[in-house]
Amino acid sequence: MHSLLKRQLRKYLPESYVQDPGLGVFLEAIEKSYDNYDDKLSMMQRASTISSNELYEANQQLRKEAVRQKNILASLEKAIGSLTIYLDDGNSTDLNDKENFNAEHLAKNISKLAAQMAGMTAEKDRLLKNLEIQNESLNNYAHMVSHDLKSPIRNINALMNWIQAEEKEKFSEESKENCSLISQNLEKMDKLINGILYHATLGKTDEKRITFAIEDLLNEIEENIEIPENIQIVHVNEFPTISFEKSRIEQLFKNLITNAIAASKDKEQGLVRIEYIEDPEFWKLKVSDNGKGIAKRHQEGIFEMFKKLENDGNTIGIGLAISKKIVDFYNGKLWMESEENQGATFYFTLKKTI
Repeated sequence: MHSLLKRQLRKYLPESYVQDPGLGVFLEAIEKSYDNYDDKLSMMQRASTISSNELYEANQQLRKEAVRQKNILASLEKAIGSLTIYLDDGNSTDLNDKENFNAEHLAKNISKLAAQMAGMTAEKDRLLKNLEIQNESLNNYAHMVSHDLKSPIRNINALMNWIQAEEKEKFSEESKENCSLISQNLEKMDKLINGILYHATLGKTDEKRITFAIEDLLNEIEENIEIPENIQIVHVNEFPTISFEKSRIEQLFKNLITNAIAASKDKEQGLVRIEYIEDPEFWKLKVSDNGKGIAKRHQEGIFEMFKKLENDGNTIGIGLAISKKIVDFYNGKLWMESEENQGATFYFTLKKTI
């Protein structure tokens, strides 16, 4: 016990009590009671602190849960609104109407919408399966038709060549010219059939991806196509090594290069430039020429099947359509920039693989 408290007690107690030995026992009991009180007070303070912290944490959790539930309700409201509009269902649930809100009705509405979506998904799968079957039938039909058409065309062309070789002395100049036109048209028809078949079956072949250098591919193409003496092909910079189905990329470059050559063939000094452009996501290249260019009025639909800018007996109007389909197959883009009498530039991108 504090000494001051003991002194005050002794001061106001009678002398007989002060001298009594029992007073010490009494004071000691008082001191112990104070000690016990302090301990209990300390324990209560600690308990209050712990409870306060727990209540704070619990309150924070409740706040987070309330926000989460609010976000869930908002998301449900948007989802049901979208589904209701999409499915043309007038029985929507207003989640903002607190008084008339019915959780059971909401659950039934969600279940109904889910069932409708499941039915639509099943219908979509059925249509996709039918589309796959039809595409397979069309591919088979394309192969059959191409074979049935190509054989007589080649036979007619061979017969025409034999007739010209055997009877050329008897033909007039006009007849010889007509025979030559027949042969040209037969060759054009053969190219057209090949182009349609290639377009129809693009992506259906079992060709494997391989790694090859674009520079080597360009050199191979230029060795196997006809390049007039007045046209120069320039590789502007270094090209990367890529991994794709080689025949498709070869067809893509071949189409663009031969188009550039055809556009520049009447120039005194034609120039075809092939350039690689750095890009983080795509292989990006361009093929440009200094030829006759393409007027703005003729550029619409340039990548559509059978679209031709002029009546050239040697063109079939399918090369750019095939090029676009190849680029689309690799999640890329094909576009053109051109002005009349100022040449043309074709850009294309191919998605890089990981």
